[in-house]
Amino acid sequence: MAQAIVLPKLGNTVESAVILTWHVAVGAAVKVGDLLCEIETDKATLDVESSADGILLAQLCRAGDEAPVLSNIAVVGQAGESIAEFLPLGAAPADEVAPDREAGASRAVVAVSGRESRRPVFMSPRACALARRKGLNIEGIQGSGPDGRIIERDIEAAISAQVKLTPVAQAMLDSGEFALADQPPRARRLGKRDLVPIERDDAVQEIPLKGARKVIAARLLESLRTTAQFTLNASADARALLAFRRRCKESAELRAMRNVSINDLLLFAVARTLPNFPELNALIENNTVYQYRAVHLAMAVDSERGLLAPVIRAADALSLPGIAAEAQRLAEACRAGLARPDELAGGTFTVSNLGALGIESFTPVLNPPQVAILGLGSINLKPVQIRDEISFRPHIGLSLTVDHQVVDGAPAARFLQRLSANLAQIDALAE
Repeated sequence: MAQAIVLPKLGNTVESAVILTWHVAVGAAVKVGDLLCEIETDKATLDVESSADGILLAQLCRAGDEAPVLSNIAVVGQAGESIAEFLPLGAAPADEVAPDREAGASRAVVAVSGRESRRPVFMSPRACALARRKGLNIEGIQGSGPDGRIIERDIEAAISAQVKLTPVAQAMLDSGEFALADQPPRARRLGKRDLVPIERDDAVQEIPLKGARKVIAARLLESLRTTAQFTLNASADARALLAFRRRCKESAELRAMRNVSINDLLLFAVARTLPNFPELNALIENNTVYQYRAVHLAMAVDSERGLLAPVIRAADALSLPGIAAEAQRLAEACRAGLARPDELAGGTFTVSNLGALGIESFTPVLNPPQVAILGLGSINLKPVQIRDEISFRPHIGLSLTVDHQVVDGAPAARFLQRLSANLAQIDALAE
């Protein structure tokens, strides 16, 4: 009995995934646990395995398609079994269905230009094999067989109707640098004089928005569309941060924290400050606000796949070395493409640090359903007046974006004020 392969649930906040690559062709035998395809979300790249034994009857999504979680993406069963019950209304599979040898026909599906759905096209096995061998696009071919089925002579006629080129002209056309001239003569084989160069603007590179970048773009746009975001900017005295970091590197008694970075100290300070501000350590979903006692601290990580936000669980209960070790582990997993879905979900507050790139302040965008995100800037000298004298002291930029639906300006400002005070006495906080 045919069985659908379902795109798995990938955490509470992941609603869809992009099919990156199919590893099994339609018609191939598979067993439970065999790798079928690779998928990509805005958070991670994952494998989808077969949940049934049999033959891959259909791929219901093409590589590059975006599919919602818990939707059917493939069908596994025995040759000849119907897959109609697994298809969305009015849809058809993106690839061929495994041949039904007894019926003497196989079914292929092509996209119909200008329509949202796809129409099924029935072909004989010999016609299907010939079209594949010749690389023929079957769209628009009218079948002359029973019930409109495309048979071998239909494919042969379509091949004969194609423009014939000399080997040199065919190579030029295949290069992508040339195209057929308007209305070329068809009474003879066409040569290179019947081709014209394709004019290109070398200063422009077209890059389709797809994969994880497409998902990230949609989520960021949705964030701005559905939340009332505003940002508060402040700065904190960074002398204690720099001094404590120097002690960690030089002091024998602090050798356990020798590898602690400025970013680790900042994450630690945020994790210790947030429990006093539950309105910021919160999520909003379905007109309900959920305030958390534990701080599940997400941190923005730049990777080849784009921006990821792994989560340090219960960061408020971890020591400074504990936060430093977990932050390093998660960052390395993200950059290597090995972060698990559960490591990229469930954050209650996010920290994004662009200070290493020289950014003094910026406007971070909320990571829904979270209601707050903190941007960390670079450390720069700032003039400070003490009595009648002005001195320059290192300060770090702080940019807090909150959802005004949930958080007002005063509590957001008080959080920044408390965080600044904690950073100014980071050594006492870390004891």
